[in-house]
Amino acid sequence: MITFFGKKKISAERAAAMFVNTLLDSVEGGFPEVAGFIRDTPEFVCTPKISDDEYGKFLMIAIVGNFNYLNEHFRDGEGDLIVQHCVDQLAPVFDLSPVAFQAKLNDYKKFMAHVNFPSKNILYSMSKAFFFKYELNQYQDEYFRNMNTPNPIFLKSLDEIMRNFIWDWSAFCDKYKVQLGTV
Repeated sequence: MITFFGKKKISAERAAAMFVNTLLDSVEGGFPEVAGFIRDTPEFVCTPKISDDEYGKFLMIAIVGNFNYLNEHFRDGEGDLIVQHCVDQLAPVFDLSPVAFQAKLNDYKKFMAHVNFPSKNILYSMSKAFFFKYELNQYQDEYFRNMNTPNPIFLKSLDEIMRNFIWDWSAFCDKYKVQLGTV
C-alpha cells in the first residue's frame, strides 16, 4: 500500500469491506452478551424473551448508527461512496438486492429518528431503536410501560453497550486515507 504522510491509501471498497467484516463479526460474536444483559436487567419486572441468535434487528441498528457517524469523518463524497460499497456487500447477508437493502436501511433510519425525536444524538437513537424493535416495553414496570418509554436507568446502561458497536472512524481516518478511485 502507498502511504500519504504516514497514512495508508485504500479504496472506498476496501474501507467498506473492513467495516462490514468487523461489524458483522462483532455483532454476531457480541450479541449473546447483549441478550444476556437484557435478560438479566433488574429494571424489568419479568425476563425478556430474547435469544442469543436473534441479532438481525440489532445488526440493522448498528449499521444505521455507524453510517450516521461516518459522514462526520469523511468529505467530498468519500462517506457516501463507502456507504454504497457497504450496501453492496451487506445486501447478500440479508438476502436482499442492494436497492431493497437500501430501502430497509432508510426505514430503520427514519424509525430511529422518530423514536429519538427531538434529540439528534445517534447513540440514544440506537438504544431507543433497540428498545422498541425488541419490544421491551412489555417487560417494564407499569409506570414506564404506560408511558411507553424506556426506563432511563436501563437506557443509560444500553447506551454503554451500544458504544461497543460503534466503529472508531477517527482512528480509522488517522491510519488510512480513502481514495475515491481505485488504489
